[in-house]
Amino acid sequence: MRCSVIALPVLAAATSVVARAPSPGEDGKYTISSAGIKAQFIPYGATLTNLFVKDKNGEDVDVVLGYEDIDYYPKDPGHPVYNSIPGRYVNRIGKGTYTIDNTTYITQLNDGSNTLHSGTNNWSYRVWNVTAATEDTVTFAITDASNSSLGMLGLVEGEVTYSVKGSTWSIKMEATSPEVKTPLMLTQHTYFNLDAYKNPDTVKIWNHTLYMPYSKRYLVADDGALPTGEIGIAEPNSINDFASGPDLFLGHARNDAKFAGNCGGGGACEGYNGYFLIDDAPKDAVVVSLSSAFSGITADLRTDQPGVVVYSCNWMDGSADLKSTQGTDTNRKVVRSSCVAIEAQDYVDGINHPEWGRVDEQISGPGQTYSWESSWTFGNL
Repeated sequence: MRCSVIALPVLAAATSVVARAPSPGEDGKYTISSAGIKAQFIPYGATLTNLFVKDKNGEDVDVVLGYEDIDYYPKDPGHPVYNSIPGRYVNRIGKGTYTIDNTTYITQLNDGSNTLHSGTNNWSYRVWNVTAATEDTVTFAITDASNSSLGMLGLVEGEVTYSVKGSTWSIKMEATSPEVKTPLMLTQHTYFNLDAYKNPDTVKIWNHTLYMPYSKRYLVADDGALPTGEIGIAEPNSINDFASGPDLFLGHARNDAKFAGNCGGGGACEGYNGYFLIDDAPKDAVVVSLSSAFSGITADLRTDQPGVVVYSCNWMDGSADLKSTQGTDTNRKVVRSSCVAIEAQDYVDGINHPEWGRVDEQISGPGQTYSWESSWTFGNL
């Protein structure tokens, strides 16, 4: 992305100086706010560190995961991609290979026999440039050199703008590949717990309700969460049903024997780590609604993407600390199945499944601009 340089006039001088880059606050974060939201970001991964919204009592609640110490984001060996922008191609590439114009490219295997988020030098590991910042918007930009992630050839310029207005947090992304065709597929990898781990009865995410009225279909995946090519249909009240009614808990199928291994991992991944298609949704329709009766907070997603990944945090092992804005005296850790990541994006591994008709949407090249747009609107039950 190309950004303009602003020249500021200097008194009694015919020359001008280049404007300084926007600066963060004393806490190292870029803060934007509106009447109903305060959002904070850091350049590492273009990451959202805190998102404060109002609960049913009018109190501010930090509803996303993250670290108290912003210097720990690049240090955590687990790197869960907390609320950042992975890329240039998110989620999995099957067997670490893809083909463009009869040429096969090899990518880094960092998730078993597959590639995840383009490898271990993906955009969530990079420090982005801050190109603009106001009271209610901030823009980050990245220049991704050819092959800086193994097998991802060609220069890519990317940009994300975060903004808030009223009770809505909006995200807009654009990217271009001016030299060659390359895979391009992005997301905001947002992790939620709408109770901020303050519910004394449970820290698990199963008490949240999830409604996806246009998502009866999903991509069937193998044991490593890689789509097989089959598209399944979730029957009412089945494990993967979140379309049949607005009051289904994330844990509504916990008593089903298949729930414990529903997301693979050799039967060790309970819950969800898969892709749900969005079918026939009207323009600007709410396609995902997440809510919690404890906090009374609701979160409604609108997106121009054809589906969402839902991951219910199975692999959180209880070693990560909560932020000071979250938890109770007894709830201080991010434990298994205690959060949910909701990631709007195109079909997982669509570049390797031409039968889905998504290849042209996931390969971008000279003269094309990749774009992605979503928003979360927060309210109360």
